[in-house]
Amino acid sequence: MTSTAPNSLDDQQLAARAWFESLRDRICAAFEAIEREAGSDAAFDYLSWWREGDGQPSGPIEQGGGGGGVRGVMKGKVFEKVGVNVSTVGGAFSPEFARTIHGAGEEQPGFFATGISLVAHMANPHVPAVHMNTRMLVTTKRWFGGGADLNPPIVYEEDTADFHDTLRRACDAHDESYYPRFSKWAEEYFYIPHRQVHRGVGGIFYDHLEGPFEESFAFTQAVGEAFLEAFPRIVRRRMGLPWTAEQEAQLLEWRGRYVEFNLVHDRGTLFGLKTGGNIDAILMSLPPRVTWS
Repeated sequence: MTSTAPNSLDDQQLAARAWFESLRDRICAAFEAIEREAGSDAAFDYLSWWREGDGQPSGPIEQGGGGGGVRGVMKGKVFEKVGVNVSTVGGAFSPEFARTIHGAGEEQPGFFATGISLVAHMANPHVPAVHMNTRMLVTTKRWFGGGADLNPPIVYEEDTADFHDTLRRACDAHDESYYPRFSKWAEEYFYIPHRQVHRGVGGIFYDHLEGPFEESFAFTQAVGEAFLEAFPRIVRRRMGLPWTAEQEAQLLEWRGRYVEFNLVHDRGTLFGLKTGGNIDAILMSLPPRVTWS
C-alpha cells in the first residue's frame, strides 16, 4: 500500500483526493455566500498548475506526471484575500530533504501527497484570520496530518471558545485524547521563537496519524467539517462591526507576524518549495497588505 509509481493511485489515495476537492468546493461556496450577504459579487478565481521537478513530465499522476493542483483566490469585501488550494502530487524527494520526511530516505525517496490548504485574511480587524489544512502523505509509511488555527488581530473570547469547542467536539467523537494532545501541539507549533509570541489563539495541529485508514481518514474529514461549521459563523458574528484607523493599523502590523511565521517556520511552505510546487499557490498565504513598524 505504499507505491507512488505512475498510474498506481489506489482506492485510498483516490478517496482522499476526492474528499479534499469536495471540501474545497463547499468552503469556497460558503465564503462566496458571505460575500453576497455583504453586497459583494466577489468570487474565487481558479488557476490549475502542474508540478515541476525530479525529471517527471508535466501532467496528472495517473498519466505518469508529477501531479499538480488548483489554486483558488478570492479578493472581496469581507475576505480581503483568501486562498483555498488543493493539490495531488507525487515523485521523489531530494536525498537531503528525504531525510527530514517521515518514512522517506535515500533508499526510498518516493512520495505521494494530496490535501487542501486554506488561509483567509479579512478586511475587518474584528474578524479573525484563519488557517486550515488537511493532507494525506505516502512514503514507505502512510499517514494523515493537518489542523486549523484562529488568528485574530483583536481577540474575542467568545470566538476563541467557539472555535476550540467545535474542534474539541470533533476530536472527542474519535478519541478523547486527541484534543488535549493536538491543541497543545498547535500551541507549540504556531509559535514565533524570534518574537517569543504565538501567532494567534491556537486550534489543533496533528501529524503522522498512522492508524487504520478508515479511522484516520474519518478524523481528518471531521476536522474539515468542524472548520466549515465554526469559521463562517464567527465571520458573520463580527463582519458588520465598524473599525477605527488605529484598529486597521493593528491589523496590518499583526499580519507581519503571520508573514514571518509562514516564511521562516511553516512546514507546508517548505514542503511545497522543496517538491516543485507552484510558487503562487504556495505563497497565497501571504496577506495583500502588511506593515512593520
